[in-house]
Amino acid sequence: MGRKQSVDKERGYIFEIVKANIIALIFALIAVLLSALAVKLFNISDGAIPIINQVIKTLAVFVGCIFSLKKPNNGWLRGAVCGFIFAWLSFVVFSLLDGSFTLGLNMLNDCVLSTAAGLITGIISVNIRK
Repeated sequence: MGRKQSVDKERGYIFEIVKANIIALIFALIAVLLSALAVKLFNISDGAIPIINQVIKTLAVFVGCIFSLKKPNNGWLRGAVCGFIFAWLSFVVFSLLDGSFTLGLNMLNDCVLSTAAGLITGIISVNIRK
């Protein structure tokens, strides 16, 4: 494989990761708005909100990876990278919306779960396309 093909392949992988994170972030924003509406309408307890948020983040990574990771090889790695980047990207976006940046154990939890969700979804995504 020539140098140009190698560079094009790397750009394709980077584009997939960027696309997956954009899709995941849009999904997460919409899902958070819908869940806030559901919490308000159905008087869901405050204790359920962190669980709902974690499910939303996991589903967002899943949706982003499934719709974006199409190239063969290393799906697990690209998925894990997508999940890790999404954890930090969502932290920044939701912190901006909240007006406060607070790093803590929750952020570590988000990183681990999002990375694991991305890794698993990356494997699935690449293999269903074969």
